[in-house]
Amino acid sequence: MSASGAAKIHVGIGGWDFDPWRGTFFPAGLPKTRQLEYVGQQLTATEINATFYKLQSPALFERWGKAVPDGFKFAIKASRFCTNRKNLGDAGESIGKFCAQGFTELGDKLGPILWQLAPTKKFDPDEIRAFLALLPTSRDGLRLRHAIEVRHESFRNRAFVAMARASNVAIVFADHETYPEIADLTADFVYARLQRTREEEPAGYDPASLDRWASAIKDWAGGGSPAAPNFVSDAVARRTPREVFAFVIAGAKVRNPLAARALIERLG
Repeated sequence: MSASGAAKIHVGIGGWDFDPWRGTFFPAGLPKTRQLEYVGQQLTATEINATFYKLQSPALFERWGKAVPDGFKFAIKASRFCTNRKNLGDAGESIGKFCAQGFTELGDKLGPILWQLAPTKKFDPDEIRAFLALLPTSRDGLRLRHAIEVRHESFRNRAFVAMARASNVAIVFADHETYPEIADLTADFVYARLQRTREEEPAGYDPASLDRWASAIKDWAGGGSPAAPNFVSDAVARRTPREVFAFVIAGAKVRNPLAARALIERLG
């Protein structure tokens, strides 16, 4: 999905197995073994959450990749053993094991790797610089892209933005009630997580909010930098089309697939 002069856009959810989605998003009677296939028919991306908890097998990644159409993307959530630690700079061995589990079997359906830090993790320049230096740029002939989700206000820091930009690591734009919103573009792609769906809204967000997010996503893809009030750095990102990954996560989870589908409809 792309507009003229814009980069590709991928919109999705977290995972594909959540019982309240049965009958609200998944058709009644759809076998669980076909839920990923259905997600691939309706949406254009998903985050794999299982990789946060344990390593998966190459055969499983291969099977997941075959269940969805060309153009679909899987974002891989990094292992908690990499990100939930006292010093992120000591995560080299864990990062190596995580990257060796076989997710490259997804081939061109492999999206970014999401490194989600604990809400208590504060910005320490030396620690974060060391961590970013550990992130590999390729594996098995495939380019690896990285996004980092920070959840402590101390990361609203110009030095952090400069480090991420120098490493071509995307800072996740979080639409969340308490996590810091950092709109600075630091990579050649954009990673957004929309986390405020409400159950009383049939499509998770009200129509005006969906329109606003669709407009922001188009702007990112076309090379723009929306959400200017949330910029941390004075250094403006280069204006260039960027591939966009937007995931509707958390909030009223039962509504997330419908919100993602509503965004896709608005994006055309």
